Amino acid sequence: MNKVLVANRGEIALRIVRALRERNIPSVAVYSDVDRNALHVQAANEAVRIGPAPSSQSYLNAERIIEAARATGADAIHPGYGFLSENADFARLCQTCGVTFIGPSADSIEKVGSKTAARTLALEAGAPVVPGTAALENVADAAQAAAKIGYPVLLKAAAGGGGKGMRAVENESQLESAMRTAASEAERAFGSREIYLEKLIRRPRHIEVQVLGDQYGHIIHLGERECSIQRRHQKVVEESPSPLVLKKPELRHQIGEAALRIARAAGYYNAGTLEFLADQDGRFYFLEMNTRLQVEHPVTEWVTGIDLVHWQIRIAAGEKLTIQQADVRWSGSAIECRVYAEDPDNNYLPSPGRITAYAEPSGPGIRVDGGVFAGWTVPMDYDPLLAKLTVWAENRQAAIGRMLRALAEYRVLGITTNLALFEGLMRDDRFRAGDLDTGFLEGFRGAHSDRSSDGSFLASLIAAASFRSGVPDDKNGNEEDPAVWRIEGRRALVR
Repeated sequence: MNKVLVANRGEIALRIVRALRERNIPSVAVYSDVDRNALHVQAANEAVRIGPAPSSQSYLNAERIIEAARATGADAIHPGYGFLSENADFARLCQTCGVTFIGPSADSIEKVGSKTAARTLALEAGAPVVPGTAALENVADAAQAAAKIGYPVLLKAAAGGGGKGMRAVENESQLESAMRTAASEAERAFGSREIYLEKLIRRPRHIEVQVLGDQYGHIIHLGERECSIQRRHQKVVEESPSPLVLKKPELRHQIGEAALRIARAAGYYNAGTLEFLADQDGRFYFLEMNTRLQVEHPVTEWVTGIDLVHWQIRIAAGEKLTIQQADVRWSGSAIECRVYAEDPDNNYLPSPGRITAYAEPSGPGIRVDGGVFAGWTVPMDYDPLLAKLTVWAENRQAAIGRMLRALAEYRVLGITTNLALFEGLMRDDRFRAGDLDTGFLEGFRGAHSDRSSDGSFLASLIAAASFRSGVPDDKNGNEEDPAVWRIEGRRALVR
């Protein structure tokens, strides 16, 4: 491939642009009006406006993205995660237009894109699944299925994820209203009212398996990630290895083989993730498959030393995967915290606004995948993820200590973030013991430090406040056009 358009925004777009630069492949960024001055726009070789802020008119507008690829001569598109990354129609459109889609085939996406279809595929592959149903036709069918499975049950949207269209039902009296609410929410979020039902597992752990395969039938797994720390069914802390695997080492092979059976049944290639629920004794059940790069992929890269984005590009270009399953080795422990512009003490309410000062941690074993800077205004139009803070150390306790050190160095002023929540989590006895489940954060009240009172980082705050790492101004203080940065030698990247 000669040039790649990155059909995304924020930290993941910047991550992909950097990988392309390392492979000496020119990149094209796309942006909405509110993202005109974003870091991924500054970092790419070229940038194309694709519409106003609403994602339906920009990052979800497949036709405009294809037009941008044609206009710039891009012969491949990397979708990142979210937006169009798991859209089979978009993957097929790319193929029709002669553009390489850096991801799996449209057929594979369709086979596992619907949770109900993925459940069927998993059953055919002999993988354990949570007891449940196909898509529900009406309340009577749901009531009959729930009575057979046994309450409590969980209603879930067949398309999409992130907790949208999901409702727990404790008894039959709640079923009808829960179905209406879940179906309505699913339709708003994913354009489909289709929902299904499955057994609600108490205190489950959320464990996922990273797979990587080429277009010639060779596929491997890269181990598991524990993603049990969630708010509103959305992950906020991920780690590898899972603390459950540390207690039950045989689980890695068992769950990895189950993941591979499902991926092979789907004819899957490129990077993908299979998600499982596990009880506290290590019994696991297939949940769904994400046919894209995951937000939390850095923890797998830390512990395996395998660059997933590089391999995504290589596989899409037709290269064979040169890594055998026996070659995969896991070293140390990695933890990721998703830094959001939100208020954990106010039901995780988003906190858009202007960042007045910004200072990232650094040092041994620390990685920040970020997409913001001092002076950037966090828009209210998209997910409020600011950055991903990931650490690695020789074992889990050392990684927790390193994360605490990194959190103490992280400074974001002008908006509310969840950084203090992570400090409380890292000091929590249950978390440190690895006693995790998806309901961990419900009612959690960790020690929230007063981050503004720490005078030890005064110098870094002054530097962050005075450092304009966003759009460069000309000598008259006017913002320059992105096209000018390219012509004048990419001054925006010179720090």
